Amino acid sequence: MEAFRIEHADVRRDGKYILSDVSLKADIGECIAIIGPNGAGKSTLTDVIDRRVYPLATDRYRSFLFGEEKWIVSELRVKIGHVSPGQDEFFRTTYTAREIVASGLHASLGFDFHHTIDPSDWERADEELEKVSMLEKKDRTMNTLSTGEMRRVLLARAAITSPPLLLLDEASAGLDFPSRADLRNTIAGYATGNRTIVMVTHELSEIIPEIDRIILMKDGKIVKEGTKKETLNDEVLSELYSRHVHVAEADGIYTAFC
Repeated sequence: MEAFRIEHADVRRDGKYILSDVSLKADIGECIAIIGPNGAGKSTLTDVIDRRVYPLATDRYRSFLFGEEKWIVSELRVKIGHVSPGQDEFFRTTYTAREIVASGLHASLGFDFHHTIDPSDWERADEELEKVSMLEKKDRTMNTLSTGEMRRVLLARAAITSPPLLLLDEASAGLDFPSRADLRNTIAGYATGNRTIVMVTHELSEIIPEIDRIILMKDGKIVKEGTKKETLNDEVLSELYSRHVHVAEADGIYTAFC
């Protein structure tokens, strides 16, 4: 069964195509990574997948999630965990890290009068915060955390509903390299059973060994896809980034530099 399928998506802003005729699908349990230069359309594609951005309404565009074309969007928010650079509303809030994670069970920013909070909700929040090494700071308000710490909290929030689909867009932004390694191990722990993971990254070292397929994007289009061996090499990445790129691999972890 497919986790999602996007067919012929076109997204245009200010007269410019951000995505141009993009089609992509992933099966249940499949893990993929999307890489490419800045402005390639990677983040927009993940927003299209979980219906935060809607492409042009053309006859050829179609979108399926978990085999269904029509969804109540509020129901999707607990089935799809999404971490993205554009979640500024979480960075400014005075809710605590624990409250932000627990409120992910309701797909809300904090809690409102109609929310019912069970003690088990706090326990689940603590479990997810511990996985990302943030349990000791659970009572800190979000606006007092560093960027890297906030990213960890948002990853815990995305995972708290045990969603079958995780969209991780620059999930480790703001983390130092030892912390990125720790987070890579945490994400690898999510890649179990029937969970599908889509990872958008600029750092090849973030690509977990469980990734099955690499998607290469440039200028709003998917220009190539394949295995790590087929895509994460000097020739392919040099063409993608329009400059010489050298790729190194050690124990299944890749790095690249110019």
